[in-house]
Amino acid sequence: MPLQIQSYFHAATNTWSHLVSDGDGTAAAIIDPVLDFDPASGRVYVESAQAILAAVHAHRLRVEWLLETHAHADHLTATDWLRRELRDEGHPARSAIGAGIVAVQQHWKAVFALGEGFAADGADFDHLIADGERLALGRLEIEALATPGHTSDGMSYHIGDAVFVGDTLFSPAAGTGRCDFPGGDAALQFKSIQRLYDLPAATRMFLCHDYPPRDAEPRAMVDLVEQRSGNAQLRRDTFEADYVALRRQRDATLPVPRLLYPALQVNIRAGRLPPPDANGVSFLRLPLKTPQAP
Repeated sequence: MPLQIQSYFHAATNTWSHLVSDGDGTAAAIIDPVLDFDPASGRVYVESAQAILAAVHAHRLRVEWLLETHAHADHLTATDWLRRELRDEGHPARSAIGAGIVAVQQHWKAVFALGEGFAADGADFDHLIADGERLALGRLEIEALATPGHTSDGMSYHIGDAVFVGDTLFSPAAGTGRCDFPGGDAALQFKSIQRLYDLPAATRMFLCHDYPPRDAEPRAMVDLVEQRSGNAQLRRDTFEADYVALRRQRDATLPVPRLLYPALQVNIRAGRLPPPDANGVSFLRLPLKTPQAP
């Protein structure tokens, strides 16, 4: 059954979101949707997610799954907003992420001192996905492939001749995702990428991010054969030790993502904003690193 895939680029965070539907054009999944956020003003808005929802309406799709490839550190997810909008329209889409999210939640619960009000048990999502699990999507099937390394909760989604790889791989010129976040592991990522490289040669890889040079357009999709032979950091014939050394050396030079703290406070909650204070306003927490702090 042929796939229908529409990809949406969020230029402010270099993020790709994908709307996937079956060949009948009815059952659909949305992968890695973005919530617009201006950290200077604290403004949260939904222009990017509305564009995806407009396509859902235009094609009369029934969204069944809102899928996250991992808890992102560079953008806020629109999963909760879309879930509420679809529910109000009578279409109860389910939010889902890899079961490794529990460890991610537990780590960041401590960082943000969220207290007993945040359970850190995965319950913010409707479904926690196990490696190898298969989810129905109309007449199609979504095969979940655990791809940890960038983060411990990394999950790729293999649907027909396409695989949605999150931050595990970028376009060949940009290489692979960093592995220095809590729970990240370059050796694990090497094995995850080899698992993806084992997919059939005709597989299309849909990316979550692309960082093109100024004179190039961002790429939403790369052929698997091109990745295997031309990825700047990990080709099919790259040795694990060489990759781990390269990845660790490069990660040591990378800055902290600009939206790290805002993104994770929202994304570990499946896109829900922090509970409002008595005045009805939600606040994000910023752990300060003072000269006396470790």
